[in-house]
Amino acid sequence: MIEVIIDSIRVSLMSQHRVVVLKDVSNERYLPIWIGPCEAEAITVKLQDMPTPRPLTHDLLRSVIREMGGKIAHILISDLRQEVYYARIVIEVAGDQIEIDSRPSDAIALAVRAAVPVFVNESVMDKAAREPDEDIEKESPNEPGEEKADEKRLSAFADFVDTLDLDDLDDREE
Repeated sequence: MIEVIIDSIRVSLMSQHRVVVLKDVSNERYLPIWIGPCEAEAITVKLQDMPTPRPLTHDLLRSVIREMGGKIAHILISDLRQEVYYARIVIEVAGDQIEIDSRPSDAIALAVRAAVPVFVNESVMDKAAREPDEDIEKESPNEPGEEKADEKRLSAFADFVDTLDLDDLDDREE
């Protein structure tokens, strides 16, 4: 199991979905997981210590576990199948550990409320983790005739701009 922390929650510009980005605490690997806006809000509310007038669902679940004699030990992002993540909430009750199936977003929202660690199975990290791109300045010099990294990334955009007919802009009516 690999311990991770919440690096950020990002907004998709194309949809209402959010991405929670988990960071490996011992390496520069990041695990992005798509979540819904409600779950993102539930995580953000706790991370930013925003007061709520009444308990949210994840607050309620934490209270129920505690009142029934349980303690949340940790959560585990346990599997990735057909682009769907699976998680387990690990609870200690009367000296035993029980695992409850959960969506990762709900498990993470519960983990931030209970201040417990979040882990990811190594197989999941191997399948889906990303490493940040190296700084362009640190890249080795290009061989003669090769495009620079920036030019390569922007070439599709440049091709599109080259197809625009900008003469039409001067002919518009006022």
